Amino acid sequence: MLKMGRVERYIHDRLREGKLHFVLLDPDDVSPETAGKIAGMSEEIGVDAIMVGGSIGAEGEVLDDVVKAIKENSTLPVILFPGSHGGISRYADAIFFMSLLNSRNPFFITGAQALGAFQVKRYGIEPIPMAYLIIEPGETVGWVGDAKPIPRHKPKIAAAYALAGQYMGMRLVYLEAGSGAEKPVPPEMISLVKKVIDVPLIVGGGIRTGEQARRAVEAGADIVVTGTAIEKAGSLGKAQKKLKELNRGIKG
Repeated sequence: MLKMGRVERYIHDRLREGKLHFVLLDPDDVSPETAGKIAGMSEEIGVDAIMVGGSIGAEGEVLDDVVKAIKENSTLPVILFPGSHGGISRYADAIFFMSLLNSRNPFFITGAQALGAFQVKRYGIEPIPMAYLIIEPGETVGWVGDAKPIPRHKPKIAAAYALAGQYMGMRLVYLEAGSGAEKPVPPEMISLVKKVIDVPLIVGGGIRTGEQARRAVEAGADIVVTGTAIEKAGSLGKAQKKLKELNRGIKG
């Protein structure tokens, strides 16, 4: 059985104190310099970890440079959030080793994972097994991952997939509406999923305001992921303001 590593223990230890806020940075959307500055601000404000990844173009030297810049400007854990087996950087602390359970394509359920497994082992990156579920509308990740998005008004389907993921040994469940989604995952769906699983629940996609973040937490999200609202803020000053707003919504 895969032993719990340092980053996963950190997540569980922090969850004993309250809800967590992870910031997702896409190397295809932010420069290394900007990523480093956002990571530094995030740590000052009280964010718990930085996720790095994206559906398109987040690999190779571009990915490495962003991860290194984050590490130089912050002591927060850097967790890879790969779109495929190319999204692996030797400089990261951990990787969400995730299976897109509601993909139509076996490549995104087990294929990419098999292609990337030896590289994760060779680099010594901590793998954290995660069940990844795409909720309507799914946006770019839904299209790239050939997902069959779970309808927003069918929370029981999401709960069934989430519980199946837990029973298959996944130690986290992630409900994803898609980066830049018009609406976040519905609170009713978050609530039902949380009731049936015993592992931490992550919710992301379409969370632009502190109020939306607060509703996700109140519904049962253990970890809320924000990203697009910060990356698209327009300036570092506005990004800092948005970070503070979102963090207050999650942590009160």
